[in-house]
Amino acid sequence: MTKPPLTLYLAAPRGFCAGVDRAIKIVEMALQKWGAPVYVRHEIVHNKYVVDDLRAKGAVFVEELEDCPDDRPVIFSAHGVPKAVPAEAARREMVYVDATCPLVSKVHIEAERHAENGLQIIMIGHAGHPETIGTMGQLPDGDVLLVETVDDVADITVRDPEKLAFVTQTTLSVDDTTDIVAALNARFPAIKGPHKEDICYATTNRQEAVKAMAAQADAMLVVGAPNSSNSRRLVEVGAKAGCTYSQLVQRAADIDWRALEGITSIGITAGASAPEVLVDEVIDAFRARYDVTTQQVETAQENVEFKVPRVLREPA
Repeated sequence: MTKPPLTLYLAAPRGFCAGVDRAIKIVEMALQKWGAPVYVRHEIVHNKYVVDDLRAKGAVFVEELEDCPDDRPVIFSAHGVPKAVPAEAARREMVYVDATCPLVSKVHIEAERHAENGLQIIMIGHAGHPETIGTMGQLPDGDVLLVETVDDVADITVRDPEKLAFVTQTTLSVDDTTDIVAALNARFPAIKGPHKEDICYATTNRQEAVKAMAAQADAMLVVGAPNSSNSRRLVEVGAKAGCTYSQLVQRAADIDWRALEGITSIGITAGASAPEVLVDEVIDAFRARYDVTTQQVETAQENVEFKVPRVLREPA
């Protein structure tokens, strides 16, 4: 039986960013240095495949520091943690390694600097997301106010409208924050914004590739986890850019083939915490059903690399 033809557009860049790459490396190097088990507070990155792989190597994932014994190393996830967490680890004399993405740490430093200058911070982010919790937890309660939507901007009560600054969750799309930033500037003309865009290079680059791809593809799949903020944003960006069928899949097994009947082209990308092996799995699934022609849609090249903490580069 002849397979129907399909053009498969592959977004570039896609998948792992430097912060995720570094975080995974930190867990692997900690296991090499100290042996198993090594504890990890929260999923190191939001991807089940990655977490399961590290678990098989001896990583133990817990939600809180109180779930860790004092005598084993603990690693803090790439999303960042409130200041109280490393403080408690130090009090308990634990060995800990912070795998917070350096771009998230940059936002933490920025928030602290504004607070030292007497400014109250407004954070644009998603309530309950580990990165938002971590950033807000850099300062005492009430020093950081959260806004998720334009409507939230109208409702917030600030201490002094003349003494405000804002920061953003790194995994939000540029489009997500534009209207909220505009609303903040309109309501609080004196508000200070970030020196450089807080949205990370990887988030921006992956979204630009999706925008370029969406115009050409009948449908789009984003390989990523449902709790991955940047992956969910890619789905939204694809839909907004004109790709009427834009869906998130964790694995090839999640593809809804009936929904894709009759398509002649599809775009594929992956969130920043999704490994390339899962993209290959999805491509192979299409090759099994279609006569596939692949075409890369490249909008940027990435050569960013973040060093792992010194403690892991030193012998045990």
